[in-house]
Order: sequence, then structure tokens, then C-alpha cells
Amino acid sequence: MIAPLAAACLLAPPAAAAGPAAAAPHGDPVGGPQLASRGIVLNTAPGVAALPKLKFSSYLVADADTGEVLAAKDPHGQYLPASTLKTLTSATLVGKLDPNRLVQPSQKACDVEGTKVGLTPSMKYKVSDLFHALMMMSANDAAVTLAEANGGMRKTIADMNTEAKYLHADDTLAASPNGLDVDYGLTLRTQHTSAYDLVLFLREAMKSPQFRTYVQATQFQFPAPPTKKEKKKHKKVGGYPIYTHNKLLPGQKYGYKGMLGGKNGYTVHAQQTYVAEARRDGHTIIVSVMHGETSPFQAAAKLLDWGFAARGKVQPVGVLAAPGNAQAKKHADGESGGVLPGTSLDSSGGSSALGYEIGGGTLGALLAIGVLFAVYRRRRHPAPRPAGGGGSAGGYGPTGGSGPAGSARDYGAPYDHGPADDRHYGDDRPHNGGRPRNDSYNDASYNDAPYDDGSYNDGAR
Repeated sequence: MIAPLAAACLLAPPAAAAGPAAAAPHGDPVGGPQLASRGIVLNTAPGVAALPKLKFSSYLVADADTGEVLAAKDPHGQYLPASTLKTLTSATLVGKLDPNRLVQPSQKACDVEGTKVGLTPSMKYKVSDLFHALMMMSANDAAVTLAEANGGMRKTIADMNTEAKYLHADDTLAASPNGLDVDYGLTLRTQHTSAYDLVLFLREAMKSPQFRTYVQATQFQFPAPPTKKEKKKHKKVGGYPIYTHNKLLPGQKYGYKGMLGGKNGYTVHAQQTYVAEARRDGHTIIVSVMHGETSPFQAAAKLLDWGFAARGKVQPVGVLAAPGNAQAKKHADGESGGVLPGTSLDSSGGSSALGYEIGGGTLGALLAIGVLFAVYRRRRHPAPRPAGGGGSAGGYGPTGGSGPAGSARDYGAPYDHGPADDRHYGDDRPHNGGRPRNDSYNDASYNDAPYDDGSYNDGAR
């Protein structure tokens, strides 16, 4: 494993310890100087209501048509993404994979922790089916299977980080295709994004008609092996309905007028996260919320209402970055491009708390020696895992015990951890038995009680 890596990759210095981002290394942060603030960013204007009071550490409201950022709170702060990272997964893969291609998942993909659609390695699935499961019900087994279809976990993670760079999502380091954290031994140092970057991901993904089909579906018949009863009727393929977790879509609990699509996520350490886009009266507003204690749907609806009312009236606090050079992205979008999470190269199945940037190029003997020396030092002096609580404070305590190491060609050390405590999950709980449970969405993880400030008007949606 070491020799091929030394011949193909360049190890850069470890990523900086995670925490709310300040200014970019070479001047203002992406989007403008006001977005460097770690607090609320707003240019007040006469006749525009105050921003809603939200129990979220970070959020952003933008006009998706003009790219103007209307308001934000800690917009470049780095937080664990939970399943909102699947928006980047989709933005990366939806244009790469043929929706009609049949894919057979590995056993590892089927056994992944958290929410599952119920894949089996004995069956092949259309890529479009997997994307429906990914974006509707946040299926982690579908995410890993799509990564396998793209050439494997390592390549897909590299592609995701290349996509993030192309979108100028500089606050992002992806280390999984599904946003799981504790199960893969990932902390805030090895996987993170920001409210600003989540908006960039969704804005890019929504350019794809296929993606819009996936995020706007509220019910979908997912294929499965036929039951005994179905076999007697000579059916070769069975199936069951799956339902969206996006409660702002039409007909859902908080159905929001003009909702175009979005993605929510939750883990204990990431807390509630969400990104969504809506269109009314010819205008499109996009919002994101991160690291919250209450319903992300109600919070997003309040921000959307505010955004529609404030657009054209408030002076923007920044702009959404335009995507980078497409040719440069195409050149970099390969196995040697992008950013990979730091992984231990030993056989212990453990993971490092550091991230390493990978770059392609012609390497000489000196580079190979340097890489081997870096690996040797890393084995002898592993980086300490951050201690303390989760969320934006940086890192959390040890995960559960790790299982036996898997093949380095497949997932690498971060993907070989044993089962996690199922209580770690809200919407990302495991589904056992091959089919999703209808109660897979944990409504108890959200506080659906009305807000006290009275600014949320159910009748306005």
C-alpha cells in the first residue's frame, strides 16, 4: 500500500485544527469581508423585519438568482455536516453516473451504520433508484454503493473534495460520502463544512434535472427481491415505498409554498443541519442552518420567509462564489486529484485525526523517500484525538471499539469501525431486516413546538 501511495501522492501538512473559520489565508474569506464575522451579519434597512431568533450556531440566507448573501450567522464557521454532506455527494456524482446503470452493492455497503434503504448484495439497482434513496430518505447504504459505482470510496471522496474546491467551498473537507462521523472515527478536524458551503452545494446540484427529480419526490417505489407471495405470481422484482424526510416539501408536515428541494441531516455531534431552496413570485431564496437544537424545517421556513421579504431591500453582506474553471476541474477530477481524509496505513483499523491533501504530478525518488519518512513518523507518533464535547467546539471523545481492519483497497481505516450505539441517531438510525421501517424518521429529535417570538407564521406558507 505504501509504495504505490509514495509513487502517486504528495502528502501536504496536516489540515488546521477545526473551528469557526476567520479570514481566508490570502485576504478576505470567500464571498466578501463581512462574511468573516463569527456572529450575525446583516445590513439593516427600513421596513425590513429583524432576523428570526434561531437556536442554531450558523446559518445563511441568499438570493439564488443574483448570488447575493442577504444575511448570515457565522457563515464560514466549520461544523460537522451530518447527512447534508450528501448534497455534495450528489453534486459530484449525479453528472458522472448513468441513471440507468445497474449497480450491485458490496456487503460492506449494505452493512453501513445509520439510516438504510435496505440494499442486498444479491441484487442490482439502478443508479437513479440509489439517488432517490440517498436524497429522499438519507440512505447511507445507497451513498456507499454510489461511491463504489464511481470507482470506490477513496476515489469518490477525492472527487468530492475536488468538486468542493471547484465550487470555492473552502470550508469543506469531506471524508465520507454520507456524512456519518463517529462510525467512521471522524471528528471536526477530519470532516467539516459550513453554512456558506452547503448553499454552494445545493445551488450547484439543483442545476441538474435528475437531481431535482430526486429531491422533489415525496414517495418512490424502491425495488427489492420478490417476496414468496410475489414469486408465486412469477414476479422477478418486488419492492416497497420509501418516503421523503424533507418536511418542507408539498404535502409534508411543514409544507412550504414554492419549496424546490433540500436535504436535512442529524447526528448527535453535528446536531440538526439543513439546506433548502424555494421559489416564489419569480424569485429564488436558498438557506442553510447548522448545529441546531430545534426543528431545522421550522428554522429554514422562517429564514425563507425573511429572505423573500428582505430581497431587494437590504444591502447584501456578501456574494455566493461562482464555480471555478470547468477545464481545470476536469483535469483535476481523477484518482490523484482532490483531498483525501488522513487514514492510518497500519492494520489496526484505527484512524488518524489529520487530513492530508493529495496532488498528482511527476515525482522523483526524493518525494518517495519523503512520503515514506512521513508515514514512518506518523506511525510512531500518532496525532492525539481531540477531547471534549461535540459540535462546533471541536471534536468529541472516543468512539466505540473498532472492528477488524478491512482491505486498504476498499475503504481504508476510517471505514472499518465496528457497530456504533444506535442511540447516536435521529434520522440516521439503522434499519435492520433489509427493508426500511416506516418510522425511520425520528420526529422526537425535533422540537416542533411553536417559537416564542411569534415571527413564524404558519399561514404565510
